Amino acid sequence: MINSKKHIVVTIAGGTGSGKTTLSRSIEETLGEDNVSYLSHDFYYKDLSHLSREEREVHNYDHPSALDTNQLVEDIKSLVNGRTINVPIYDFKTHTRCTKKTKRIEPKHVILLDGIMLLNNKDIRELSDIKIYVDVASDLRFIRRLQRDIQERDRTYKSVVDQYLKTVRPMHQEFVEPSKEYADIIVPHGGRNQSVIRMIVLSLSN
Repeated sequence: MINSKKHIVVTIAGGTGSGKTTLSRSIEETLGEDNVSYLSHDFYYKDLSHLSREEREVHNYDHPSALDTNQLVEDIKSLVNGRTINVPIYDFKTHTRCTKKTKRIEPKHVILLDGIMLLNNKDIRELSDIKIYVDVASDLRFIRRLQRDIQERDRTYKSVVDQYLKTVRPMHQEFVEPSKEYADIIVPHGGRNQSVIRMIVLSLSN
C-alpha cells in the first residue's frame, strides 16, 4: 500500500487561482506539519535580477522555462532519499530570488508539491505516488488571481489583466489544461472540497 512507504510524494497541479495551495494547506494541517514536507513550484522561479524592472514586468512567467524544474526534481529525489534540502526564496514583488537566504526542509513521510506546471513534467510525474489536478472554472480562477496579485504582489488591475491575456491564459491552454490527463484524481470545486480532502488524508494516514 502507498501509506506503507517511507516517503510518499503527492503532487497537486491546476490552473492559477484554482485552489492548489488551499488544498495543500488543508492536507498539511490535517496530517500535521511534523508529517509533511511542503514544496511549491513557485519557490523555483528563476532569478531575473539581471533584467531591468521593465523587462521583468513583461517576462513570460507562465512558460515552463521560467522555472528551475530540474532543481526541483533533484530536491524531490533528495527528500525521497532522506536528505535535507535548502530551497530558494523568491520575491514576487520584484521578480527576483534571494541569493543569501534559503529555507531548510527536512524529509518527512509525505512530500507535498503544488504548482501549475507540475504534471506537465515527466520526471515529476514519475516521482509522484499520487497526482492531483484541481479543476475550477476559468472565470473564478481569474477573479482569485486578480484579488491575490493586487493585494499581495503590488500589481495594478491593468497589469494583471494584460498579463492574463498575454501569457497566463495561452500558457494555461498549452501546458496546464492538457496535463489534467495525467492526474489520478481530479478535484472539482477547488481546494475546499472537503470530501476529496478526507479521501486523500485517509489514504495517506498510517
